[in-house]
Amino acid sequence: MTAAAKVRLFTWIALVAGVGGGLLVAFPKVLPVGGPWVQLALGILTLVLAFAARKIGIAEVEGFDGRLSLAAALLGFLVVFFAGQVAFGILVAVAN
Repeated sequence: MTAAAKVRLFTWIALVAGVGGGLLVAFPKVLPVGGPWVQLALGILTLVLAFAARKIGIAEVEGFDGRLSLAAALLGFLVVFFAGQVAFGILVAVAN
C-alpha cells in the first residue's frame, strides 16, 4: 500500500469516526448505556488516525494537502471535549 493510499484511508476512516462521534454527542439518547465512553473512543480514534495521516502525508507524499486530515483532527478534538465533559460528570457522580 502506498503512502498516499494510507493517507486517504486513514483520513476517511477518521472523518467517519469523527462524524459518528459528533452525531452521538448531538443525539446522546441513541446510546443510553455507555454512550460517553463510545463517544470518547470514537474521538480518540479520530485523533489518532487524523494525526497518523498527517504524519505520513507530510513525510512521504509529495505535494501533500492536509486540510481534510486537519478537519478530521479538529472534529476529533470537539468530540473528545464534549464527550469528556459528560464522562467526567459521570465519574464525579459515581465518586460521590
